[in-house]
Amino acid sequence: MYAIRLELGRELEDVLFQRMQQKKDEQEREAEIYRAKRAYLLRKLLKFSVHLGFLIGILIFVFADISKIREWGELKEELAKRPEFIASNPIIDTSVLDEIRKREEELELLKSTSYYAEETSETEGMSEEVIGKYGIVVDINNNRILASREGRTRMVPASMTKVMTVLVAAENIAEDALDDDFTITPEINYYASSHGASRVGFKDNETVKVRDLFYGTILPSGADAAVGLATYVAGGHEEFVDLMNKKLETLGLSETSHFTNCVGLYDENHYSTCYDMAMIMRAAIANPLCKEVMSTRIYTTTPTDLNPNGIEISNWFLRRAEDKPIGATITCAKTGYVKQSGNCAVSFASDGAGNDIIVVIGNSNGSWRCIYDHIALYRKYMPGYDPSTADVAKEEAEAEGNAAE
Repeated sequence: MYAIRLELGRELEDVLFQRMQQKKDEQEREAEIYRAKRAYLLRKLLKFSVHLGFLIGILIFVFADISKIREWGELKEELAKRPEFIASNPIIDTSVLDEIRKREEELELLKSTSYYAEETSETEGMSEEVIGKYGIVVDINNNRILASREGRTRMVPASMTKVMTVLVAAENIAEDALDDDFTITPEINYYASSHGASRVGFKDNETVKVRDLFYGTILPSGADAAVGLATYVAGGHEEFVDLMNKKLETLGLSETSHFTNCVGLYDENHYSTCYDMAMIMRAAIANPLCKEVMSTRIYTTTPTDLNPNGIEISNWFLRRAEDKPIGATITCAKTGYVKQSGNCAVSFASDGAGNDIIVVIGNSNGSWRCIYDHIALYRKYMPGYDPSTADVAKEEAEAEGNAAE
């Protein structure tokens, strides 16, 4: 009997021990869960505190910056009134003020020494009627870009380059030197013919007037005349090209345009944009000699021993466009073509009532089509255009290249 009680006591003790152990295990698990939850909440709280602190820092910075803007405005007004104010305020960061002045001076210099135009919320694209891959329309009176299609994309300018050629030459030749004599050397003619470039038709060793070189460069796009101008002005082609690239710097265009020749021959380092060509044309029409040359429809060069009657040359863009009503008059133009550029052209038109527009088209698919790209854009942006004045059937035939040339 005693043994039975002893055995029962041991079993009871084991049951009680197991229950106590289970209770202890449950308490430890609850403690671990509690610690895990507390650690999780602490991490969340820490992360929230960091984000809150970052947000507060930003707000402090923004409000401090806004207050600084007001302070700088007041400071600039005070400095404008009496520059010596800076000497009596040692807390002013002079380097910041110098930077502000420098930027303002650069902006004013840009506006005073170069031409520019800006896109606005009203700047449009171009309709499918315009075939050219690149194009731009610039209102030069208000410095606004009216329409653009890849207008700031690098392209091959071809003989539009010659607008820069005559501009640089005009700026480096005195008016009384226009009647100077210049001899067309065999090397000049060989340069033109070996590259398959268009020519005026001057003969080897023919002595011509410098004035004729200007007209010969633009009207028939003569490479012989262009290289002659370059040689007369700078003593050599390469030296003249250096002047062209320096002029790009003056116009603020050197980062997007670069020339390797004065003719417009293709070279991978010879490039521009429609925007840049518009600004070059704008600078050129501001030069009286360049504007006169580019607005001439027909010209006869001075008679020489080798060309006794002179050479009659024409600006075919102006002659082809003269009977196309646009509500204005196209007064200056220069075409271009090489295989890599397609047909391209830059032109200027004015209605005499304050609407002065430059159009540039690149990579159109034909000489007539390129002109009609210009016509279409002038008709859209010249307010005086009357659609009833156009011969639609004839124009469509010409645009497709079916008219006799």
